[in-house]
Amino acid sequence: MHIDLDDGVSAELLADTCVIGAGAAGITVARRLLAAGQRVVLLESGGLDHEADTAALNEGRSVGEPYYPLDHARLRFFGGTTAIWGGRCAELDPIDFVRRDWVPHSGWPIDHAEIAPYYAAARDLLDLPSREPTAESFARAGAPLPDFDADVLRTPFWSFDDRFNRFTFESCADLRENPRCRILTHATVTEIVALPSGRAIGHLDLTARSGRRHRVRARNYVLAAGGIENARLLLASDSIVRTGLGNAHDQVGRYFMEHPHARGGRIVGPGVWALLNAFGRKHRLDGHSAAALIAPAERLQREQGLLNTSLTIAGRRPVHGSEALGMRAYQKLKHDLAPSRRARAMWMRTKQAVNATMSVTEPLRPWLLHKAGRLDVALVVRGEQAPNPDSRVLLDGTTDALGLRRARLDWRMSAIDTDSVAGLVAALGRETERLGLGRVEAAPWLSDASRAWRTDPLISAHPIGGYHHMGTTRMADSPREGVTDATGRVHGLANLHVAGSSLFPTSGWANPTLTILALALRTADFIARGAAQEPAIEQETRPLVAARR
Repeated sequence: MHIDLDDGVSAELLADTCVIGAGAAGITVARRLLAAGQRVVLLESGGLDHEADTAALNEGRSVGEPYYPLDHARLRFFGGTTAIWGGRCAELDPIDFVRRDWVPHSGWPIDHAEIAPYYAAARDLLDLPSREPTAESFARAGAPLPDFDADVLRTPFWSFDDRFNRFTFESCADLRENPRCRILTHATVTEIVALPSGRAIGHLDLTARSGRRHRVRARNYVLAAGGIENARLLLASDSIVRTGLGNAHDQVGRYFMEHPHARGGRIVGPGVWALLNAFGRKHRLDGHSAAALIAPAERLQREQGLLNTSLTIAGRRPVHGSEALGMRAYQKLKHDLAPSRRARAMWMRTKQAVNATMSVTEPLRPWLLHKAGRLDVALVVRGEQAPNPDSRVLLDGTTDALGLRRARLDWRMSAIDTDSVAGLVAALGRETERLGLGRVEAAPWLSDASRAWRTDPLISAHPIGGYHHMGTTRMADSPREGVTDATGRVHGLANLHVAGSSLFPTSGWANPTLTILALALRTADFIARGAAQEPAIEQETRPLVAARR
């Protein structure tokens, strides 16, 4: 059942589990718990599409490294930021889970083997192949990968979810039609209210856009509102626990990470076209889309103290060049229009038209543009950021339209973030020269005395980072080192869990969505098993009491 609180109803609901946030994490948790027989309430602060007043609830201040406006970097409606997700999927590597001596605050409370079955289940949810692509499959597709020294460089892969509307309201008929599921839209949680003991959650306070207040009570609660909002809600829920929930040791909001983007340089020479063919575009492999990238081998990471950062090789306009007319039109549409359903459809149609036009002139187009000085074979960096406790989400002094204190983002980088890119670019240069594939010209910022990270508006539609908000409620065995335990349960709170990339202790190079889904499935299973061991709830979910104003 779908209930829009804008319709003027009054609501007090009871459920086995209440999930806060109807994005990829929240929807996945809800589905898993419904399959386990639970009664679920799924709350969404927004409606079914972009609305200016609801989007304004995401506004906040950035006081650290330059970042996107906070209301642009996340979307508040059913489906969340998956509405602009490009479908990139990859697993974190085994090294991402271990404590690395050269990476302070690294290490997960689980290892890759523990999450592997959930990665397989997440792949199935996204209709991805059961295994990641291989170099052999790329060779069969006519895009052989370079024979890099395996102790220096490796070539991991992205798989792509080609279905872009998987988490829209229209695609979630199974939730709407399930008699044990209640979906509430325009239902903004203003506080997660603890019991007087401070050791469990008693209820949620909700507010509709009209200001009408509502309440939800459940046996368990799952906070799945995104890396910034998860931290903001925990910090703002301070009526019982004055420091905020899960924050006895000042850990909530710390370790904010992104996957920072930059131009790491370019490759010149006669061998660059083989690299561009291999890395510069998606390939169809056995009916699925995939793309390759370049990362440091584990041995190189250990020997040189590098992060598990990454880059791709792609055609990009030179630093002082200009973009093709069709792509400029696409970028203008994407950045000038609000991300409504209609605008997103326009973006997609424009992008498809541009790609179709460009495909007609392949393979001559890159060569001609390069000869005309309008295209570089560029190193497109998508880096790992090391966990930094001073990089954090805090509460601001200003409040939103519902009276909740806004988020303030203090994003900070570390020297190792830049050093790792420099190390990867240098290693690639040695390998391309050894293989006769061209000469790497590193970007000047990598050798500046300041070694400050430099974003490049010419490198990507997202020049700063991937809208990947990670780390702010990190998993750890101890509440002195993180906010949740290995199951995603908030330390010290018996019935509050967190889902989403805010759980990540480290970020790796991989786009977070596949790991978000895997962890969401895992946390839902822990909740379901725990509930099965408790006495059955006697009360039935209360029907809504409709009260038209």
